[in-house]
Amino acid sequence: MLTLYFTPGTISVAVAIAIEEAALPYQPVRVDFATAEQTKPEYLAINPKGRVPALRLEDDTILTETGALLDYVAAIAPKAGLVPTDPTAAAQMRSAMYYLASTMHVAHAHKMRGSRWAKQQSSFEDMTAQVPETMAACADFVESDILRGPYVLGDDFSLADPYLFVVCNWLEGDGVDTAAYPKITTFMQQMTARASVAAVKDKGML
Repeated sequence: MLTLYFTPGTISVAVAIAIEEAALPYQPVRVDFATAEQTKPEYLAINPKGRVPALRLEDDTILTETGALLDYVAAIAPKAGLVPTDPTAAAQMRSAMYYLASTMHVAHAHKMRGSRWAKQQSSFEDMTAQVPETMAACADFVESDILRGPYVLGDDFSLADPYLFVVCNWLEGDGVDTAAYPKITTFMQQMTARASVAAVKDKGML
């Protein structure tokens, strides 16, 4: 059985949604950020980066990084159809995922993780103050270029959708009025209605 190390509300939840979509058995293990459990030796032995997600396989192999875990889930459960067979559509899916990882997630992290980039309190405050603007710019791009329909690839669900769902869940807390984004609003409604999302909510992961 797979073991998923997660923290509620973080990007690790995207992997849980994909696992639910693939109907794979797994054991979720919560990593408590409130007590800095991710910095303790026990968890660092699992993921030396001190972050979530991490996925333990049945042979005790540990995989990390959200995109890699999502691709792994799709690869071991091909019947779930989480990656399109068309190469162009698959590239569009990954283009969205890489944007979320390299740009939107980083913009969000500036609110609470400023120590990754600076050392002065004034720098932390400046980064935090900028988050509503940078996250709104990201939401603008999602609205205009990423969402091709109710899902990232139009009518077809893919790995990009759990990723986008979790990141868009951060928008309101980052000072972005999601009511200004009709495509994102529709997307979030579509995702909330999926059984996979309901399942992770029932498990206390969202």
